[in-house]
Amino acid sequence: MPQLTVLGMNAFEVEAGKKLVLALEDNGVGILHRCGGKARCTTCRIEILEGDFEDVTAAEKKAFDEKGLVEDNIRLSCQVRITGDMTVRPIMTVQTSGMEPGPRPAE
Repeated sequence: MPQLTVLGMNAFEVEAGKKLVLALEDNGVGILHRCGGKARCTTCRIEILEGDFEDVTAAEKKAFDEKGLVEDNIRLSCQVRITGDMTVRPIMTVQTSGMEPGPRPAE
């Protein structure tokens, strides 16, 4: 099983093919997902530190364009499926924002 490392936290094993946002939430990371995983709000952004990630989705490109986000190595965790070991840094969390996470994204 792939290993997911979250900067500042422990690493944990995750089922291959699982959405990154769900893997984070299921392992105690208070990742935001205010739109419920629909790639609209961009609150589930993560910084890619290491690992293999699929190409940016059309939904991500649209959301980044609409929000004016052009940072390298940034992805929406609701659009990333875990395919191998990775290391990430969540950008917006429940703890740092004071917001509620939002509705749980679909599997």
